[in-house]
Amino acid sequence: MRDALAWAVAEVSNIEIDSINILNASFKAMHLALDQLSIRPQFLLIDGNRFKPYSNIPFQCVIKGDGAYLSIAAASVLAKNYRDDLMSKLSEQYPGYGWHTNVGYPTEEHREGIRMLGITPYHRKSFQLLPSQLELFK
Repeated sequence: MRDALAWAVAEVSNIEIDSINILNASFKAMHLALDQLSIRPQFLLIDGNRFKPYSNIPFQCVIKGDGAYLSIAAASVLAKNYRDDLMSKLSEQYPGYGWHTNVGYPTEEHREGIRMLGITPYHRKSFQLLPSQLELFK
């Protein structure tokens, strides 16, 4: 962040993710972050294989771009740190889901939290929160 010419992080709510799906929510979050930049980019490098054009700025999608471009890697680190901080705060507000360590991924601890406590206002309801059939024997 110290050496960047400009940077921004944006998020889309779980409710909107449920409404427009995770891929479109990712595009929207990228657009919202771009809206916040103090410098208008002349070209966008996108990590992945798809992107919705933004404000007539040319772009290139790069699969595994975080391993090829330092700017994509830096953006990935910013996003992951933001997410980890958010999940840590949510873990304090909603203990029992293991968000401080699993950062929202559906680990067994997280699923057990859902089984025991139900869902929170932050869970995405369009995702499969629990397996459709629990194993009878382990």
